[in-house]
Amino acid sequence: MMFDPVLMVITLIFMGIGMWVSSRLKRKFHEYSQTPISSGVSGKEVAEKMLRDHGIMDVKIISVEGQLSDHYNPLAKTVNLSREVYQGRSIASAAVSSHECGHAVQHAHAYSWLSLRSAIVPVVNISAKAMNIVMIAGFILGAMYQLWNEMLVVIIICQGIITAFSLITLPVELDASKRALVWLNTSNIARGAENEKAKDALDWAARTYFVAALASLAQLMYFVMLLLGRRRD
Repeated sequence: MMFDPVLMVITLIFMGIGMWVSSRLKRKFHEYSQTPISSGVSGKEVAEKMLRDHGIMDVKIISVEGQLSDHYNPLAKTVNLSREVYQGRSIASAAVSSHECGHAVQHAHAYSWLSLRSAIVPVVNISAKAMNIVMIAGFILGAMYQLWNEMLVVIIICQGIITAFSLITLPVELDASKRALVWLNTSNIARGAENEKAKDALDWAARTYFVAALASLAQLMYFVMLLLGRRRD
C-alpha cells in the first residue's frame, strides 16, 4: 500500500511539471541576468534602498553561495542574496532582491500570512520527518499488525499539515512580489518595460510554489480517498 502505483504516478506527474517550471525559471533568470537595468544599481543597493525607504534599519543584507538561493530569514533578520544577485546590476537582480526585501517589509508590518507560516514551521518539520518514518515503516507494521487504517490516518494528518504550509506560502510569496514591483516602479529603479520583465521573472518563481501546493494537495486527496475506500471495504 505504501508503494501504491497511483501515488507513484501522481508524484511523477507533478515532478515532471515541477522540473519543467524550474527549467523555465532558470532560463528566465539567466535571460534577465544578462539584461542590464537602466538605473545601474546592484542587487545589494536595491535591497539597501528598499529597506531604507520602508524605515527598516535592523535587517542585514548578506551574500550567500548558490544559485537561486536567495531568501529572507525572519529569525536572524537577514536578506540573503546569492552572489549573482548581490553583485549583479540586472533586471533579475533587482527583481529578486526587492522580492526578498518584500518579505522583510511583511515581517516589519506583521503580515498575518507570514506570521502564520513562520509559526507552523516547527510543526511542518516534525510532520515531514514523521511522515517519512511512517511511509518507510508502515508497510512492515501494516502487514504484521493490520494497522493500515491507523497508518493512513497518521499520514493524512502529516500530509495535511505539509499541504497547509504549501497553501499558506502562496499568498506570502505573491504579496512579496507585489510589494517589490510596486516599489521598483515608484522608486524609478524599474519602470515600464523593465518592470514588466521583473514581473515576468517573479511570476515564474511563483509558479514553482503553485506546482508544489497542487502536488501536495493531490497527494493529500489521494490518501483521504484511499482511507475512505478501505473503510467502506
